[in-house]
Amino acid sequence: MNIFAGNLNFKTTEDDLRQLFSEFGSISTIKIIKDFDGRSRGFGFIEMDDSEAIEAIKRLNGNNFMGQDIEVNEARPKPTGGGGGRGGYSGNRGSGGGRDGGGGRDFKKRY
Repeated sequence: MNIFAGNLNFKTTEDDLRQLFSEFGSISTIKIIKDFDGRSRGFGFIEMDDSEAIEAIKRLNGNNFMGQDIEVNEARPKPTGGGGGRGGYSGNRGSGGGRDGGGGRDFKKRY
C-alpha cells in the first residue's frame, strides 16, 4: 500500500521517515517530494505491506513528529487527464481549470 505523509517538517529526511515507519513493518520505498531547488515540499510517500500500512496510518495520523502534527493516510492515485486540477498555470488568470489541467490562482483585479 502506498502511504501519504504530509505536513512534514521541512528538515525531515527519508531516513527520519524510515525510522518512524519501520516500527510497523518492512518498507519497500520511501520518497520525500522536493521542489526544483532540492528543498522538501513537506510531504512524501511510503510503500509498505497492506496490513502494516493500515496499522501505521491508524497510529501515526495526527501525531507530532519533529514538531509537526503529521497527516498520514492512504495515498490517492495521481489524477490523469486534464481539467480543473490543483496547481499549474492555466494560461489565464482565473480559477477555472483549462484544458491543460490548470487551475492556477485567483488573482483579484487591482484597479
